[in-house]
Amino acid sequence: MFSHIMIGVNDIDTSKKFYDAILGTLGIAPGKIDDKGRCFYITPTGIFALTKPINGEPACHGNGTTIGFSADTTALADAWHAAGLVSGGTACEDAPGVRSGPGFDLYLAYLRDPDGNKICALHRVAK
Repeated sequence: MFSHIMIGVNDIDTSKKFYDAILGTLGIAPGKIDDKGRCFYITPTGIFALTKPINGEPACHGNGTTIGFSADTTALADAWHAAGLVSGGTACEDAPGVRSGPGFDLYLAYLRDPDGNKICALHRVAK
C-alpha cells in the first residue's frame, strides 16, 4: 500500500544512529545519506527516510501518529525495543507484549525516537 514514509528530524546524525540500531535488529542495512543530507533505508518492500523539514522549521512529532515496523518474531521485537532504549529512544505505552483485538493478537513494542516520533515493532501472532 505504501511506497515510503519520510519523517522530519532535527539532527540527522543522531536520528541515523538511532534508526541504524533499531532497524539493524530487523535485518535492515544502515541508512544512506544523499547529497541533500537526507537518510534513506531502502528495502524490497518500501523506503523509510529521515529529513530536516524543508520549510526550515523545527521537526516535531505528529500527535496521534505511529509508524510501525514489522518484526518476524517476538524476540526481534524485543531486541528492537532494547536497541532503541540504549540508542536514545524512550519507552512509551505499555511494556512490549501481546495486545488482542477482535480476531487478532499482535505483539507490540513501542518507543519514541529522539525527536518524539512514536514508533512500534509489530509481530503478528499466529492464532
